[in-house]
Amino acid sequence: MGPGAGEKRPGDDDRALAEALIAGRPEAFEPFVERYGPLILSFGRRMCGQRADAEEVLQETLMKAYLSLKDLRDPGALKTWVYRVAANACLKMRRRGKSEPKREISLEEILPRPGEDGGPPQIADWSDVPLDRLLQGELKSKLEEAILSLPKDYRIVLVLRDQEGLSTRDAAEILGISETLAKVRLHRARLALRKAMDGYLS
Repeated sequence: MGPGAGEKRPGDDDRALAEALIAGRPEAFEPFVERYGPLILSFGRRMCGQRADAEEVLQETLMKAYLSLKDLRDPGALKTWVYRVAANACLKMRRRGKSEPKREISLEEILPRPGEDGGPPQIADWSDVPLDRLLQGELKSKLEEAILSLPKDYRIVLVLRDQEGLSTRDAAEILGISETLAKVRLHRARLALRKAMDGYLS
């Protein structure tokens, strides 16, 4: 059964907030910052690793929102729009002190080598363990390091899908790529992460 009369549907608050922003009501911006500021900051931290970079992503996203949200056509697309702006800010940013060339993850990088006895390759299977659960344990720093070592195009799909909890379709829309390409990058990112963490999870 759906929500009855007077009950709010998921996303109603976002829609009402977006409608107020599109209408140019200045009092709507503070609730927008309260609602999305922590999400953007967390996303920027996961993507960039440095708090200073995450704060830069937050400032750029909020500035873009302040200037451009009045042009948003679909009030129901507020969350996707916010993540798209934040994702673009992250993809443009270089990690501080490190060059990060754009590259693809090859199959050779993610497929494990055969076992010592010549048998099939073994890799720790933690596919059923949510990333957020791992991030709460002793493996937190190693996992964060492994995520940050992924090429940005792969890291961002992984973060959007497995840490921010968005669907693959939404992640693809945010990044302006096909859903098929998003699935390929997500799969390779997960495999690369599993391989990077194999020594700690075996």
